[in-house]
Amino acid sequence: MEGYIVDWLSLIGRWVHFVTGVAWIGASLYFVWLDNHLLAPKQNGDADRGVGGELWAVHGGGFYHAQKYRVAPAVLPEHLHWFKWEAYWTWISGMFLMALIYWYGAEIYLIDPDVADLSKPVAIALGIASLIAGWVVYDLLCKSPLGNNQTTLSSVLFVLVSLAAWGLCELFSGRGAYIHFGAMLGTIMVGNVFFVIIPGQSDLVAAKQENREPDPAHGERAKQRSVHNTYFTLPVLFVMVSNHYALTYGHEYNWLILIVVTLAGAAVRVYFVARHFGKASPVPIAVAVVLLLALAIAIAPSPGSAPAQASAKVTFAQVREVVQKRCAGCHARVPTQPGFAAAPKGVAFDTAGEIVAQAAQIHQQTVVTKAMPIGNLTNITDAERALLEAWFSGGANVE
Repeated sequence: MEGYIVDWLSLIGRWVHFVTGVAWIGASLYFVWLDNHLLAPKQNGDADRGVGGELWAVHGGGFYHAQKYRVAPAVLPEHLHWFKWEAYWTWISGMFLMALIYWYGAEIYLIDPDVADLSKPVAIALGIASLIAGWVVYDLLCKSPLGNNQTTLSSVLFVLVSLAAWGLCELFSGRGAYIHFGAMLGTIMVGNVFFVIIPGQSDLVAAKQENREPDPAHGERAKQRSVHNTYFTLPVLFVMVSNHYALTYGHEYNWLILIVVTLAGAAVRVYFVARHFGKASPVPIAVAVVLLLALAIAIAPSPGSAPAQASAKVTFAQVREVVQKRCAGCHARVPTQPGFAAAPKGVAFDTAGEIVAQAAQIHQQTVVTKAMPIGNLTNITDAERALLEAWFSGGANVE
């Protein structure tokens, strides 16, 4: 019953996280696009009224005319729309999932004794500390003199983010490290909204209501943080889907893979941000493609990467014994492993036919990436991995 309840909580949490995340990221990408497409106002008097740029668009069968003021309008409109709850609820739902899956189930998803033999409380404390430290360090850097030089600041941030990727992969399971890396960037993004962008906007509104001159510095700081958020977006989205691909987080150099994909994602955003202004150089896209191709080639499995094959002929009976002992605790129609109400991804190994049908995935997950059993909960041995390798290489037959 515990696993069933956790599954339902996870389902609802993921649904909310997905919906609010789409709303937040969609709005964020739209406003970056909008800001980069603004043209000088053409109507007489608009510039005198404080309009700094405007844009005409057509969508859904109608025309839209958007204007942005250099600081604020002379008189506030009756209805002013804010964009903040999308960000807040994305983070809240994400932290709910983090607590439910990676902290409550730390012994399954977060701790890998082969990486670091951590107790559950220590692992959870380190995970929480990484999120707090990520925001504090980032915010202090932006407020420091480095914040006045975007090139230098970006370079320093990339180095620190890379160190964080390496450090997390040295502490947690690959899957746990990746999700904490994404959560760290996501926390920085929502921190920018909560601590910088919204307070700045609130002060601009208050200034107009109190008949005092608005401080344009708020807009400058908000734009800096918004630009950072847009470059963090694609790496965060990659982390959200990475748990389906053990070839990344399960690799020996998972930290380096995470850094390369983060850099590629940032390069893609560089291209699209530049494209907003008109004709963009294809160099950033080319860099991203080259990075991903080089990565795919570099981590491709080779015959020498698998455990040494068993010298004697492997029978299916031997294979089934290993699968039942090491895998079927989770991958069964009625799992016996605590915390699992159903077989992950619906993959069960109850029958010989099911084992043979999933031979390629069993080989990929247990031999090539060694991502399974998750956190090596069932203590599979190298000899057993070698046996599975020999069976798969020999045709994965039922004999």
